[in-house]
Amino acid sequence: MSTIAVSPNVSGAASALRRLYFVRFAFAIVWALVMFTTASKLGPVAVTLLVLYPLFDVAAAIVDARASRTTGSPALLYVNIVVSLITAIGVAIACASGIPAVLRVWGAWAIVAGLVQLIVGVTRRNMGGQWPMIISGGISALAGASFILGASADNPTLINAAGYAIPGGIFFLISAFRLGRAAKGN
Repeated sequence: MSTIAVSPNVSGAASALRRLYFVRFAFAIVWALVMFTTASKLGPVAVTLLVLYPLFDVAAAIVDARASRTTGSPALLYVNIVVSLITAIGVAIACASGIPAVLRVWGAWAIVAGLVQLIVGVTRRNMGGQWPMIISGGISALAGASFILGASADNPTLINAAGYAIPGGIFFLISAFRLGRAAKGN
């Protein structure tokens, strides 16, 4: 087994990202479980959850940008922050129009956020643990397209939006474990 020397900057960023990814996993799973119970209609709990998810993404991107500033440009993370803030507002407005409107906004966000995640993962390949993020970003973009298409279906529901969080959370968990070596500095 070979050992790869990791710079202190990468080690510190990997450690911070690892903690963040564990938190993102837990949030995604809990969010999805609660969302599944309310996904049949746009009640107050569902609306709150739908707005909360992109706001949590904003907070996570801020933590990520601060943690990884020493390992590369956080510019794409700032893009993600803006896009997720706009999405939270857009989802709140779309909730007044019904599930199809919510799915369209959610889908557009999943596409853009997924592409950002994919590109950020590619730029962080040297850190290790990023293949799950790259795959997750690609899946997110594809899922976003399916949300937009699903908005036109008869009786669209939010079940797929709830289910969307689970694979993303699992990919964050896998990436957190894979970042363990980089976080330890080898």
